Amino acid sequence: MSSNGIEPIPLASARGRWVLAVTVLGSAIALLETTVINVSLPAIGRDLDADLAGLQWVVSGYLVTLASLILLGGALSDRFGRRRIFELGVIGFTIASLTCALSPTVEVLIAARLAQGIGGALLTPGSLAIIEGTFRREDRARAIGSWSALGGIAAAVGPLLGGWLVDAVSWRAIFLLNLPIGIVVIWASRRHVPETRDEEQSGRLDVLGSILVTGGLAGLTFALIRASERGVASPEVVAAAVVAVLALALFVVVERRSANPMLPLEIFRSRQFTGANLVTFAVYAALGGVSFLLAVFLQISLGYSAVQAGAATLPVTALMLALASRMGALAQRIGPRIPLTVGSLLLAAGTALMSGIDIGDSYVTSVLPGVVVFGLGLASVVAPVTATVLAAAADRHAGVASGVSNAVARTAALMAVAALPLIAGLSSSDYHDPEVFADGFDTAMLVMAALAAVGGVLAFVTIRENILEQSE
Repeated sequence: MSSNGIEPIPLASARGRWVLAVTVLGSAIALLETTVINVSLPAIGRDLDADLAGLQWVVSGYLVTLASLILLGGALSDRFGRRRIFELGVIGFTIASLTCALSPTVEVLIAARLAQGIGGALLTPGSLAIIEGTFRREDRARAIGSWSALGGIAAAVGPLLGGWLVDAVSWRAIFLLNLPIGIVVIWASRRHVPETRDEEQSGRLDVLGSILVTGGLAGLTFALIRASERGVASPEVVAAAVVAVLALALFVVVERRSANPMLPLEIFRSRQFTGANLVTFAVYAALGGVSFLLAVFLQISLGYSAVQAGAATLPVTALMLALASRMGALAQRIGPRIPLTVGSLLLAAGTALMSGIDIGDSYVTSVLPGVVVFGLGLASVVAPVTATVLAAAADRHAGVASGVSNAVARTAALMAVAALPLIAGLSSSDYHDPEVFADGFDTAMLVMAALAAVGGVLAFVTIRENILEQSE
């Protein structure tokens, strides 16, 4: 009998397969939204008359609330029940998806995307925490590997699926797709997933901490996006940046002093946990930057249709399907250090290869090599880095640990989406200029390649070589 009061479930059992299917499907709709939207951006821009800054907010609005509230989502799942909070998140996400599909203006779409992020912040940590609190200890790494692989495939197939829906139906269809999936997840969760929680949780929720981190990330995002239009010395940019820094600094102070922080800072005393999250930030920033710009670059500068741009990343999907679960098992046997180091460096190499794509180049000789190497790196990193983070935290912090891991990943993607156009010198007026956009894309890919390489160095320096073991 586990500390949750339930008998741990074998992964190979019928109920175990149902639990895994529910958590994968639930988290997949949130992961899908981080990639399916990218290939749809040119169509959204045309239909809603949105400029580059507006499209950045369509992507970043979702990431702001997802990244800033996912820690609260983890704490809520530990306290009030992981299945309960997971289901609330799926319901909220599904309703917000319908609003996205019906949006008449880009402003309404951005607001609906913010609401989607709130739903994602509740369901994503809950799905991982359900796995940690439900399965037998010896099955958890394999379950997490399957969750990472299948969820990663959902994210990777997003561009192709989104491109097909955009060309065949409308960009609005990418949001309507979430409705039947959400209904199925709720039905299966109620029938097959047991409730678990942290019985030691008590005291007040850290509402102030949630407000501060949300304000800090939103302010920083606003400053980065606005800076590409108004300049870094613009009064509104400087003011937003100052507010963001103050809010994030106060967040750290509040978490240190709070009796019940949503982010217990002592969790970072583990070198393994801290190192894995640093690697997560570097890798997911590169992934977020590539996902945001590649699909748009292929359409704007190379003249691809939406479905062609989505199909261009199919090798990533194939490699995730073939290798991600195996890499999770390999990391379980030999330790995560080598897979994370090599995988991050492969990501860097693939991204650097993408920087050499020129207008008029063929897919096979110029686009495909970078995509394949990038896919190899992603498949090598996703499962091991997630398992490393969760294995470095105690069982009772399962929700918080998964929340931290996801918050770091989403914050990294958020910062990449917000900052890359500024770093690459792209403004709204450059959005429709194929040559200028291509130059900016090359610069952005080199920056992301350097960041992924830093992730490889961090993995080699900070991650232990021992086999993944659950902290007590």
